[in-house]
Amino acid sequence: MKKTGILGVVLWSSLAFIIGAVIASFVASREIVYLETNQIVIPDVSPQFPLLYFFCAVVVIGVVLFLIPLSKLKWVFRIMFVLLYAWGIFVVLALVIPSLIAVGILAIAGGLTWLFVPRVWLHNVLMLIALSGVAAVFGILIDPWPLMGVLLVIAIYDFLAVRFGYMMWMAKKLSQSDALPAFVIPKTQSNWNRSFGKGGFQTLVEGEAAEREYSILGGGDIGFPLMLMISVSAVYGFVSSVIVAAFSLVGLIGAFLIQRFLVKGKPVPGIPPISVMSLIGLLIVHFAMN
Repeated sequence: MKKTGILGVVLWSSLAFIIGAVIASFVASREIVYLETNQIVIPDVSPQFPLLYFFCAVVVIGVVLFLIPLSKLKWVFRIMFVLLYAWGIFVVLALVIPSLIAVGILAIAGGLTWLFVPRVWLHNVLMLIALSGVAAVFGILIDPWPLMGVLLVIAIYDFLAVRFGYMMWMAKKLSQSDALPAFVIPKTQSNWNRSFGKGGFQTLVEGEAAEREYSILGGGDIGFPLMLMISVSAVYGFVSSVIVAAFSLVGLIGAFLIQRFLVKGKPVPGIPPISVMSLIGLLIVHFAMN
């Protein structure tokens, strides 16, 4: 079957971002109504906390992958993903379905389905739901400018991690555990229903980039700009959040274009162009619209 090429990858990535923005905005709006109705005060969260948590997680995961054989970690990572996906489903549905028992059953069923039926499309759907839930929950806790600072710091890390090979080393290690915190975008339609059972994730990062049947989009490339969008919405309003999200999407598309035309298929950090464009959008919102 004919491959979709860079255009197809860009379209699918853009669609994932847009759908994630819709889900996160919906959940955040319901969350804010719930907090106001129950007179719950939103706590102030220091930007140092998510930044410290992010880098601690990076260091811990790297040390664990280096020191402990993957044969002993495989099920640990897979169970972590089941819990992440179940949590994402629970967050998205808890404010829609009145029965928390029903929501819990659906959440657990969704996570376990990924464990036993690891299809490409299901992995992407559950990853998007989980990241949208994370963005909705934590986006309203941090103000836009501190969160923008966090995003810029992570952009520097992302650039250095890709430049010195740490990101690809970690991706290869995680793929061997049949768990990868990224979106998997097939270059042919038939591969959307492909199973990742028996080491299927490992094939994603093997061989030359041009010869692979999939493109990989890091979860952070979607999750962080969605979180910023929700933060902007809480402070500046919905229209302003749409503008910032649009600039973030331009940065995401720019990362693919850089990979395709400038570095000829080599790994490209997505957060730097996303953060730069997000900053431009936030500056426009702050100075021109408020």
